[in-house]
Amino acid sequence: MMFSTNFSCKPSRLLFALLVCLFSGCSAANNQTRSATGDHPIPANKPIVAVLPLNNLSSTPVPLEQIRQLLSKSFETQGLTILPDETVEKFIIKHRVRYVGGLDEMLAENLRYETGADAVLISSVNLYKENPPPKIALTCRLVSTGKNPKILWMDGVGLAGDDSIGLLQLSLIEDPKELLHKAVQYLSTSLASYLSGKKYLPVSRRKIIKFWPQLFYRSPVFELDWKHTVAVVPFFNLSENRFAGEIMPIHFVNQLLRSENFAVIEPGIIRDLLLQMRIVLHNGISLAGSHDLFSKLDADLILSGKVFDYQESEGTSGRAKVDFSALMIERRTREVVWACESHNEGDYGVFFFDWGKINTAHKMASEMVASAVETLVE
Repeated sequence: MMFSTNFSCKPSRLLFALLVCLFSGCSAANNQTRSATGDHPIPANKPIVAVLPLNNLSSTPVPLEQIRQLLSKSFETQGLTILPDETVEKFIIKHRVRYVGGLDEMLAENLRYETGADAVLISSVNLYKENPPPKIALTCRLVSTGKNPKILWMDGVGLAGDDSIGLLQLSLIEDPKELLHKAVQYLSTSLASYLSGKKYLPVSRRKIIKFWPQLFYRSPVFELDWKHTVAVVPFFNLSENRFAGEIMPIHFVNQLLRSENFAVIEPGIIRDLLLQMRIVLHNGISLAGSHDLFSKLDADLILSGKVFDYQESEGTSGRAKVDFSALMIERRTREVVWACESHNEGDYGVFFFDWGKINTAHKMASEMVASAVETLVE
């Protein structure tokens, strides 16, 4: 059993460990070997990609079509063949597609059959502020079409105009368009690395102590002897950010994909199943709800959680705040095999001239989740 606490945390957080231990039990069970789920490579010669309209999770007005066009043009320079907007729009109207934050199995098959697309680009705007200093957070993933859609590539970026202003504020970015182009360029470069065959940077190389969870637990019955398939469900949102319950799972999907120990089910498939089965995530997923999902999914693990705070910094003097808990239920034992609690603020450990300050909740949450995933695989 692995267990870590920070004695500066609230008493209620210390009870979390005891509850997890009681809930999970410590019974041992025989291991069953499972084969790893293979990826769906896309054609090396100019694969055809459908770019969906962006999913706005920012709670603010966003130039969604402008960002979509920038992504399309930038990704096209990396070797993708982008389907015409008219073709994508006709497909959306024909199939009455209302949710553009994920891809379910039926839509994936119809896209392949009707448009010839090899993959679809799913993007979300998690933060967009034009007031100086501007801020933006984007997440993109490439998902294969046809039967059994798979996530092929995924990455995200969170930027603020005052991230690295330097002496005399010479590097301060005040134009939101300039910051947007910088974010798109980052994602384009990441996609180019994937298309060239480069692998993700392993999680173990991204360890940053200050983002380590204040509390985590890993069951002794949980072993990483094979590649586990994970279903990440929406988090229960207790924060003031109304989209935090959708944003936090995106971070976990992104970071789990970077580990060779996990294959992650496309979130659109999970959402579609939850709707079909009328599973409502009151206060997180229940054991009964996880049992129902396991009966329909070829998944080894279900990851769920709660978001207590997901707050962006305001202006130059504010600070970003992120506070969440997460747990994993295993199919074989029906036990909680891993859990963590993590909370942080953007100015933690910052003493001189805001050096090292994190100005977006997106960037901080990404690092916190990366560290949380490391406690799972180490």
